[in-house]
Amino acid sequence: MREAGRLVGDVLTELASVVKPGVTTAELDAIAEQRIVAAGATPAFKGYHGYPATICASINDEVIHGIPSRRRALEAGDVISIDVGASLDGYFGDSAITLPVGQVSGAAADLLRVTEEALYKAIEQVRANARVSDIGHAVQQHVEAHGFSVVREFVGHGIGQRMHEEPQVPNHGEPGRGPRLAEGMVLAIEPMVNAGKAGVKVLADGWTAVTRDGSLSAHFEHTVAVTDGEPWILTARAGGALAKGIVVRDRAVGVSAGREPHVR
Repeated sequence: MREAGRLVGDVLTELASVVKPGVTTAELDAIAEQRIVAAGATPAFKGYHGYPATICASINDEVIHGIPSRRRALEAGDVISIDVGASLDGYFGDSAITLPVGQVSGAAADLLRVTEEALYKAIEQVRANARVSDIGHAVQQHVEAHGFSVVREFVGHGIGQRMHEEPQVPNHGEPGRGPRLAEGMVLAIEPMVNAGKAGVKVLADGWTAVTRDGSLSAHFEHTVAVTDGEPWILTARAGGALAKGIVVRDRAVGVSAGREPHVR
């Protein structure tokens, strides 16, 4: 799973480097598919319940599952959420980032920052014998303290030899509830956060989920393993924006209090 996660992280790093005004979401999709296939892996999303593309590319008020298109070009001031999944040697990796396209508003930048911070606060809860709801509680507390809303219709999930496994990992709720985490479990943790109200709806294409009030949305995700100590982020990105206290070891990441980010 570290190899699958490493590949997904590398693909997102490459896509982040080409996001700019004028690039179409179909171009991003083509880059991702080429990179995944060249690595001997399989795009996890393409064909999954009929989904037609390798990545999900969700712009502005699109929360998740935006379908790439040759007619959809990025514009300065947009924010784009890119979700990538891959299967390698029978195991899956899944990760997402939300990126600014050129210069964005201060409000948009705040939304992205808080959502990414919420992801790392959630990861800090990933310990053996903790409860699944501790993860969502950490997300909700941080997000709502900054005046944003947590999407409730979609959740994180277990991941391994299948893309979606038990348990479900909501991004809200009271702590101390749900299944206990155990060494060897792997979770895809993915806060989805709206600048406005929490409500979402799915468009006529059957996939694209958007905010009901038209507000911006952000989505960050990592595949994280439960160990006998620190959690390990299997989809860590080289040169990625890592929260304070995150340490990279061999491209997997452990959370260690008091240490500065380090990538090697």
